[in-house]
Amino acid sequence: MLAITIAIAIGIALPMETAINSRLQGTLKSPYFASLMSFFMGTVLLTALLLATGRSLLIPGTFFTSHPWWIWLGGVLAVVYLTGNILLFPKLGGIQTVLMPILGEILMGLLIDNFGWFASAQHSITWLRAFGAILMIVGIVFAVVLPERARKNTFQGSAEATETHHVPHRGFWQLLGIVFGAFAAGQTAINGHLGHLLKSPIQGAYVSFLVGTFILLIVVLIQNHGLRFPVGAISHSPWWIWFGGFIGALFVLGNVYLVPIIGTGLTVVIVLFGQIIGGLIVDQFGWFGAKRNPIVPLKIIGLLIMIVGVLLIKLF
Repeated sequence: MLAITIAIAIGIALPMETAINSRLQGTLKSPYFASLMSFFMGTVLLTALLLATGRSLLIPGTFFTSHPWWIWLGGVLAVVYLTGNILLFPKLGGIQTVLMPILGEILMGLLIDNFGWFASAQHSITWLRAFGAILMIVGIVFAVVLPERARKNTFQGSAEATETHHVPHRGFWQLLGIVFGAFAAGQTAINGHLGHLLKSPIQGAYVSFLVGTFILLIVVLIQNHGLRFPVGAISHSPWWIWFGGFIGALFVLGNVYLVPIIGTGLTVVIVLFGQIIGGLIVDQFGWFGAKRNPIVPLKIIGLLIMIVGVLLIKLF
């Protein structure tokens, strides 16, 4: 029960990080720069936690040669997933940019469990678990896709169709969205195994964030030809725009802790359930500068369907 509570809690927190980072992106005028600062702040928090718990920031040299190479890919996949969403949005529009990666994340989570990829504990796919995954997707459609489509049709005259109608090779971008979601599930499994090998979830999350920070630093230096902070814009921004990375660090830390306990597939679906709840809360109250979008009955129906899906995956 504690593991499920943690999974829901970190899921609820993630949309808050997204809202904060969106405000940071508006201040820094660059999604990659905002992501870099978010990763950097997360790394700072995890560094402090490591030092506070008496753990070393360094990893023994023998660790690198005695474990598989892919354990270092968690941070890489995180950056690819983050960048992928930035690329997908203008191609697919807001609704499909949410839905396609979630579809890939759920499917990959179940496959990782079924085959024991990335040294995960095996949990075979049963018909009921598969049906639970389908219900999760249906619930997300009710909670996110249908209300958003209705809102856009009301205020913009079918904006989603306008966004995507003239985009060539849309099927390719939809498939890419599913792949990016699969990367997110892979990151969860890899970071979980890394934390298990290091015997420290904090150190596992720290390594992932450190790798991601260095990759984003290179991307920003190439794209922006340096690190330039818009001092004027920063001085007029709220203090909390820098703390999205703290939430992100706790989110990854929670995943690293959960995967060895409840498995990748269940971690993914319960965290996604929490994300939908968190997204509804942020939209309802307009927290962190997000545009207010009141909860409607469709969203509640979606949550109830998702609860049934989670129970089927958890119990069977």
